[in-house]
Amino acid sequence: MAVGTNIWTWWDGRWQQGDIPVMKAADHGTWLGTLVFDGARAFEGLMPDLDLHLARLNNSAVAMGLSPVFSVDEMTALTAEGMRLLGKDRPVYIRPMAWSTGNGPGVVAPNPDSTVFCLCLEELPMAAPTAAVTVTTTQFTRPTITSALVNAKAACLYPNNARMLREAFSKGFNNVLALDPLGNVAETATANVFMVKDGVVKTPVPNGTFLNGITRQRVIKLLRADGVELQECTLSLQDFRQADEVFMAGNISKVTRVSRFDDIAYHSHVLSDRARDIYWKWAATGHRL
Repeated sequence: MAVGTNIWTWWDGRWQQGDIPVMKAADHGTWLGTLVFDGARAFEGLMPDLDLHLARLNNSAVAMGLSPVFSVDEMTALTAEGMRLLGKDRPVYIRPMAWSTGNGPGVVAPNPDSTVFCLCLEELPMAAPTAAVTVTTTQFTRPTITSALVNAKAACLYPNNARMLREAFSKGFNNVLALDPLGNVAETATANVFMVKDGVVKTPVPNGTFLNGITRQRVIKLLRADGVELQECTLSLQDFRQADEVFMAGNISKVTRVSRFDDIAYHSHVLSDRARDIYWKWAATGHRL
């Protein structure tokens, strides 16, 4: 089910308006889950880091055992075409996808030569600058590279995140602080996570259990360039309980405040707002459509 209503989809060689059907019942990606995707953002006439998101789609395809269909330049040109159909100033979720339609050796493995590509542009408003989420704990953990395809943005990983969110909703929260199998904080169910203590920003170091997000990497670079001390390190739930502020970084909303972790309220958002502000200023310097 689509989130928005203003949708254009590139499929079968042409742009088509609406949430059109693109998968068949016997597609390998339908019944065996060999689908990868990525998500970039267009907002205020900007498309920050689009090239990195498109490159990650192709990297995810290779990790899944698929063959990339288009180059980054070709997908960039398609995106520009689609944005002209929606309107360049609209807030849009840019979702390129690739999946296998045929099986390879042993049926369960995909046939890389059967890979197909689809690009869906869906109008989706950006969150307000002061929007905030609440987080709690979850009984579920992030997988490791030995047990799941965590080095790809693979659709098959998201049911695990979905059950985390269902647990959070049942407890009256919006999101979770998800742990890795060793009990360290990895991320939230929808974005990478940062905390602030005594003016120092800290974020879980990538350890092969979660994606080192593109927006995460950008925020780290921007904060450090702005003179903020930022550490990538191992963090516990207790570290977050003792934090002065917490925020998330991800493609959908870029930088989002966290207002509460269980019964602990975060009243300060100084560095959270600073991160969002410098991200917007950076995005406006050369990433226009």
